[in-house]
Parts: sequence; C-alpha cells; structure tokens
Amino acid sequence: MAKPLYWKKAKTHLSKKDKILRKLIIKYKGSLVSRDDAYYSLLKSIVGQQISVAAANSVWKKLEKKANKIRPLKISKLSKRQLSSCGLSRQKIEYIKIITKKFIDKSISVRKLKQLSDEDAIKYLTTIKGVGKWTAEMFLFFNQLRPNIFPVQDIGLLRAISIHYKTKYPPNSSQLNYFRNKWSPYCTVATWYLWRSIDPVPVKY
Repeated sequence: MAKPLYWKKAKTHLSKKDKILRKLIIKYKGSLVSRDDAYYSLLKSIVGQQISVAAANSVWKKLEKKANKIRPLKISKLSKRQLSSCGLSRQKIEYIKIITKKFIDKSISVRKLKQLSDEDAIKYLTTIKGVGKWTAEMFLFFNQLRPNIFPVQDIGLLRAISIHYKTKYPPNSSQLNYFRNKWSPYCTVATWYLWRSIDPVPVKY
C-alpha cells in the first residue's frame, strides 16, 4: 500500500489555514493509501457510482467472491447474469465489460495518465463509456494519490461540509469555490478528513 509523500506537509498547511480541519486532523489517524492497482480502483469507482458506501461495499464483496480475484481476465469470464447476481445494474455491467476489455487489450494507458494534469487526466478518463467526472476523480484520488482533487459531486463531501461549516445542503458553487481556494493545493487531504468525520471506516477505491 503506497502512501502520499505530501501527507504530513498537507496536514500542517491545512491546520494553519482552517481551525475546523485542524480538529479533524487531530481526531482521525491514518492517511490515504493506494493499492497501486489501476483496474481495481477504476472498477470499484464504477461500482460506487450513485449508491451509498455501505451498498457499494456489499456489491463489491459479492463481486470479489464471484470472481475470486479482481483481475481483468477473471472478471471477463463472468456472465451478465453472474454480474447481475452481485447487485450490479444492467448499465454498470455494460461499463464493467467495456473497462475490462480496455485493460485486457491495453487501450488504457496508466503511464500516460500519470503524465497528464488533473484536468487533462479527467478528460482522458471520461472518454471511456461509464466514466463520468466523479468516477475519474475517485481514480485520480485513490489510485494516483493526486494532492488537489476536490470532488464537488460527491454526496459525502457535500454533507460533511454542510455539517462542519454550517452551510445549507448542498453548499452552493460560490461556497465550494471558497473551500477549493482555501484548501488548495491539498483538497484531496481536506476531503479525506471530511469523509472520515462522517464515516468511521476510511473510504478506499
């Protein structure tokens, strides 16, 4: 499991900039970690689309059990019926099949992705059917450990901001821009602590 090299520096920076984050940083131990497995991260992000963390974890456990191991060749051998029995929708099954094929034929270049800016990496990933902006951001966040990802479509993040900063839910775009500017260049770290504050188990993709 890889850990971000910037984590300690980011904690110091955010603690000085934001007293609410400082309290969360003191309260919650650990850090973001990456499995360094691009296929695993992207697939888990697809499974997690538009459902709760608990529901996503339930589906994922069934998928792991059915496939034995989350690997492109293993997943490619599962039929649509088998995938459906894990709790996946017809749409997500289609997306999983597309992504799996791309990893098998190596038409997704993780090496190329690492060389792109956050914005360009999101554009690259969202050309894949089923990968929207949130899914791309989760991949850059959890697999590539990029320091300044701020997933403003994420329900958990929006809920945590509303709770801790006493904003209406969901916070409006000007409020989100304020937080983005305040927490940059470490929005990833701020997001991770805000997630921790509403979910006892650290989110992993």
